[in-house]
Amino acid sequence: MGTQQILLIVLSVIIVGIAVAVGITMFNAQASNSNRQAVVGDLNNLAASALAFYKTPDTHGGGGNSFTSSVDNVGNWLGYGYTAGTLTTGNGSYALSCTALALTIVGTGTENGNDGSTSVKATIVVTGASSGIVTTINN
Repeated sequence: MGTQQILLIVLSVIIVGIAVAVGITMFNAQASNSNRQAVVGDLNNLAASALAFYKTPDTHGGGGNSFTSSVDNVGNWLGYGYTAGTLTTGNGSYALSCTALALTIVGTGTENGNDGSTSVKATIVVTGASSGIVTTINN
């Protein structure tokens, strides 16, 4: 085998290696973005259900214009396998905390975020009195 053929084989192996590395990087970035969007989508669905809880009279199992009846009451209303302040879906887990007029839901995804080491995270704050919803994407 000539020197030129060996050089072509080495060059081919290097190019294939670079292509594989770029492909893996692109796949991981897409997985992170997809999980981030899924977590935000879940948060929006949970926020809409939380507003329904807030506006439903307490005699009908809702909050009666308050979130403070109990985090457990809100969590059970929202569903998704609620246990001890946390909801779980296939996209991640969601921690609940509330005051009389606001419910905060922190979603933690199943994929690593932009920094490559911590999970995708987003927060949504539902304000019952004004029916306001504010979403913050942390990672």
